[in-house]
Amino acid sequence: MTVETGTEVTERDTHFMRAALVLARRGLGRTWPNPAVGCLIVRDDKIVGRGWTQPGGRPHSETEALRQAGSASYGADAYISLEPCDHYGETGPCTEALIAAGIRHAVIAVEDPDPRVAGRGIERLQRAGIKVTTGVCRHAAADLNAGFFLSIKQGRPFFTLKVATTLDGRIATRTGESQWITGGESRAVAHHLRAQHDAVLIGSGTALSDDPLLSCRLPGMEDRSPIRIVADGRLRLTPAMKLIKTARQVPTWVVTIPATEAERRRALEHRGVTIIEVEGTPSGHPAPEAVGAVLADHGITRVLIEGGAGVAGSYLNAGLVDRLAWFRAARVIGSDGVPATGPLGINELQDAPSFSRLGVMQIGDDVLETFSRQD
Repeated sequence: MTVETGTEVTERDTHFMRAALVLARRGLGRTWPNPAVGCLIVRDDKIVGRGWTQPGGRPHSETEALRQAGSASYGADAYISLEPCDHYGETGPCTEALIAAGIRHAVIAVEDPDPRVAGRGIERLQRAGIKVTTGVCRHAAADLNAGFFLSIKQGRPFFTLKVATTLDGRIATRTGESQWITGGESRAVAHHLRAQHDAVLIGSGTALSDDPLLSCRLPGMEDRSPIRIVADGRLRLTPAMKLIKTARQVPTWVVTIPATEAERRRALEHRGVTIIEVEGTPSGHPAPEAVGAVLADHGITRVLIEGGAGVAGSYLNAGLVDRLAWFRAARVIGSDGVPATGPLGINELQDAPSFSRLGVMQIGDDVLETFSRQD
């Protein structure tokens, strides 16, 4: 669906939709399995209601914005970053709420690919006599909810690979020392990245060597810690590790392969760990494609990979890395240091995973570059 015939996208539409997208971002990492949506109710060029999807995916942004606007919604415009739902779930459809509130014009950024919606929300509004404009800030809105879209269309979440290296691409010294390659300011940014993802994923090697918490420890954002996931084909994690000790405070999942030792499994489950079995690779590791599928089945839409070289290499090899967040420190370790990724088996440059740079940020003496995968 495109912009309604005879309806031009105005600067006003773009201005308010950008504001709705800012609201939507507040929900990233907290709304799964639902998308993160923002909504503004605008009357006479004045914002009378603001809403964004609440933790757990309910209430929806439209409901929140209409509640705040109250009677001022009648005859107002609604700016919504994703097509309103038109099906019954735990609550009634957002289309019904918009119609009942007397909205005169709905400006929608992008259509919802969910088969339960997929254009039905727009059609419902139009049948009720509401003017509908679509496609305003479409690409930005689709990018914001790329994980939700991928879970619907491809049955997998959106994967961001976060790497912190030296200038020569090393993540640790030859003795394995890696804390800390980048500075404190970069680590704070990395914690903010965690808060914007549903889950953070590492391999068992990183878990054993670093014993990390993988939580969000920014002041005021401690409740934004993502699900912690460890790919552990042999169930090598031990009850003495921080991840396991805190599994009842922060949800912790271990993805493993069938036929792992039952006693080790029971020991982890006894401490609150969720064990998930997936198909394994020939080398005995959880297969990245299988991990992606099972995480999508569990409602996860956005995953931050913080694992070591092995996990980074396996997800790059599988073509699952959608975005790179590459922190680079102004130091050099040398070729005897640990590389950022494991072997990729590439013989020709044309077979190398390729990315487009989205942006560069100076963080103290470090640099953060973000990249998007080229299809």
